[in-house]
Amino acid sequence: MRLDDERESSNVEDRRGESGRGVGIPGGKLGIGGIVLVLVVSYFTGISPNTLLGMVPNTGTQQATPMSAPPANDEKTVFVSKILADTEDTWQGVFQAAGKTYPAPKLVLFTGSTPTACGNGSAAMGPFYCGADQKVYIDLAFYQELKDRYHAPGEFAEAYVIAHEVGHHIQHLLGTSDQVQQAQQKAANSAVANALSVRLELQADCYAGIWGYHADQTEHRIEPGEVEQALTAAAAIGDDQLQKQSQGYAVPDTFTHGTSAQRVKWFTRGMETGDLAQCNTFAAKDL
Repeated sequence: MRLDDERESSNVEDRRGESGRGVGIPGGKLGIGGIVLVLVVSYFTGISPNTLLGMVPNTGTQQATPMSAPPANDEKTVFVSKILADTEDTWQGVFQAAGKTYPAPKLVLFTGSTPTACGNGSAAMGPFYCGADQKVYIDLAFYQELKDRYHAPGEFAEAYVIAHEVGHHIQHLLGTSDQVQQAQQKAANSAVANALSVRLELQADCYAGIWGYHADQTEHRIEPGEVEQALTAAAAIGDDQLQKQSQGYAVPDTFTHGTSAQRVKWFTRGMETGDLAQCNTFAAKDL
């Protein structure tokens, strides 16, 4: 990506010199790595993924222990800061066009685990967004996992991960997340609740695509072939693909993020249109 002239965001909080204890992130959005863990436990226990998340204790007030902190200006940190700044510029413009102000999220860098307003966040869960404190959390070691485990290398694939979590922030600001949570609480069964989660996640993918549209069409930051990196990442983390890897077959009623094809489709829609109105997954008959 062409980021040499891009500013760095001032909304980055570096906690990499400390580590909290505990692994739960109740109320937060599961990252890519956490999907496999929840699905495997659900498979062997027969408990739905949503129920398992609700059983994790909130340990967000636990004390941190010192660790060795990486340099604040290391290459990957600068990259993340510039991508966050780019999402800020994109969504500030979108909100301004609608006559609204965009309150940008904070992005927290951590190592291992860290306390959040949604409970204790763990690197094992992958990147996630917590609406209670309006922060995106990421252990940068995840990018190596993205490359090695999911075979989705490249800067644009890494940027897509951040843009997806910022997409959840947009849903929080627009009230979509709260509406979905309320609907899930009234759902007749876990399959209905999971289907709502799928639509929420696919919309976040579409919102990530809107950022990609502006990065490409307006700012010309994307190099040839880089869009394919994000599409590869989206395809690699579809529920069907992850379940087949973990248990050999897919169970659609337990999907919470959407299939590989669906994730690619909705990211592409945002990327091609740059239009918020095109991301209404809840009105779509065919995902």
